[in-house]
Amino acid sequence: MRKRFLPILISFFGIVMFARLFSLQILSEEFGDLSLKNSVLKQFVYPERGYVYDRNGKLLVSNQPMYDLMVVPKDLMSFDTLDLCKMLRLTKQELNKKLAKAKRYSFRAPSVLLGQISKEDYATLQEKMWKFPGMYIQRKSVRAYHTDVASNILGYISEVNYFDMETNPYYKRGELIGRQGIEKTYEKILRGKKGVTYLQRDKFNRVIGPYKEKQLDTLPTPAQDITLSIDIDLQEYGTKLLANKRGGILAIEPSTGEILMSVSTPTYAPNLLVGRDRSANFRVLKQDTLNRFLFDRSLQGQYPPGSPFKVLNALVALEEEVIQPNARFTCYSGHFYAQNQFMECKCKPGTKNNLDRGIYNSCNTYFSNVYRRIIDKENNAPDGINTWHSHLSSFGLGNYLGYDHPVGQSGYVPNANFYNLWYPNQLWNGATTVSNAIGQGEILMTPIQLANVTAAIANRGFFYTPHFIKGIQGDFIAVKYRTKRFASISKEHFEPVIEGMANVVKKGTARIASIQGIEVCGKTGTIENFTRINGVRTQLTDHSMFIAFAPKDNPKIALSVIVENGYWGGRWAAPIASLVIEKYLTGNVKRSWLEKHMMEGSLEAEYAKVTSNKPFSINE
Repeated sequence: MRKRFLPILISFFGIVMFARLFSLQILSEEFGDLSLKNSVLKQFVYPERGYVYDRNGKLLVSNQPMYDLMVVPKDLMSFDTLDLCKMLRLTKQELNKKLAKAKRYSFRAPSVLLGQISKEDYATLQEKMWKFPGMYIQRKSVRAYHTDVASNILGYISEVNYFDMETNPYYKRGELIGRQGIEKTYEKILRGKKGVTYLQRDKFNRVIGPYKEKQLDTLPTPAQDITLSIDIDLQEYGTKLLANKRGGILAIEPSTGEILMSVSTPTYAPNLLVGRDRSANFRVLKQDTLNRFLFDRSLQGQYPPGSPFKVLNALVALEEEVIQPNARFTCYSGHFYAQNQFMECKCKPGTKNNLDRGIYNSCNTYFSNVYRRIIDKENNAPDGINTWHSHLSSFGLGNYLGYDHPVGQSGYVPNANFYNLWYPNQLWNGATTVSNAIGQGEILMTPIQLANVTAAIANRGFFYTPHFIKGIQGDFIAVKYRTKRFASISKEHFEPVIEGMANVVKKGTARIASIQGIEVCGKTGTIENFTRINGVRTQLTDHSMFIAFAPKDNPKIALSVIVENGYWGGRWAAPIASLVIEKYLTGNVKRSWLEKHMMEGSLEAEYAKVTSNKPFSINE
């Protein structure tokens, strides 16, 4: 037995060693990969990023060539640093910092030493590349924006960071990704899919030709172009109307849910975030906490809706059968008072308002009574407010709506749980929460939500999920953007409310918004505006709000306008909205005097009154 043991043991270890050697040399690709890293240069081939057009076929975003100076730290040899710094307009300290960063990333893998070099700098650098062993130039495309507006819609692209690469292995160091706006939402469509090419290197690391006759190379998958729903001419016009003002305009085509414009001011030109100065420009924009250029007021601004919310309370009241259109409430003393809440009303004492007059006179007393009837319908305020909340939710309120843009806010609509927490003894009712009657309570809405509600009213009870996409080359847009969503209000209840909105423009609080030959339906709003200055809650100038759609029958456009610190609804928001409607429906504006006043008017003096380090935020 002992004589056999030693040969068996030797045979066993021999088999193990043979199996391991076979695995390493034949089955494993580990050492093959190491060899390839030394003798083969792997380069990615990027497809041209997809173009972006507006709804009328106007080119908004294309591409332009730029170049990255790449470095492989292990291949670096002595070179003239001063000469390179001069060509790249870098200090020696900046160059050393970038080289150190590349070495930390990988000693063998290539990384970007300096990105987005212009064509002019590339021409100079290319002639002297032989002086800088271990470096090479890689061509790529960056964006070229053909408009100075719509930066909040289009977004921008930038170099991937560590988080991007960790969450998505597709991306490698130095590559670009859609960072915001449509560029981010439709990143996979707009980027295509990169290909790979392999180049053979000799023992001196010089490229001597393709590897294996390009058998391993893969071609890039072309990107797709997209068409947006926005009208860039209308977008530019709206931006001019909001010059020297802070605010937003969002317009929707009611019959499709397509967003026609989404203006947020102050704004910036999209090309500021292209090229070598992108990072510096971005820091300037981000650090400006007063103007908040990167804050999209049309999608992210949360405001109490003010008087435009009255039309929703009217619809809920009609659906719940707590009022009839001809039901009258008397405004006895020109104000409404309940539970220590005082609301001034513009009606003359003794005025009797029905639904129509209540809307076009914007009577606080009328809608306070309407709201109390909704909430206290069964003498059960929690059930009443939950019913009210359910109806409002069917319009998409308190929700992100599901549009195709990465930023936004959900707004807020309170329910019974909210007030039960606020009033632990649960002693609350319609009178306690009556500020909701006029859109000044706990309700918050964004301009896109207000515009969507207006589109639903224009459609007499349904809407499409708002969206910026109109078409994708060789593909269809998502089904959810082509599916009707119905509010919980019966169709017949919309007509008396729409009639009241038409009279707002004909003889009510927004007569300045009337357009010859076009029947406009709208509702003004004057929103109380508070902020904290030195820790003290301070009331500032009211916000100006207006919602509208036109024409009254077969509507083509529905929109909301918010002008911060704009006094009352008819002063700025209503005339701006009417000019947008006229421009979109007729192609030109006849009221040049009004257009001039809106474009040249400024609220900078109002904003200067705010001494805090940022403008008013409704969330505060």
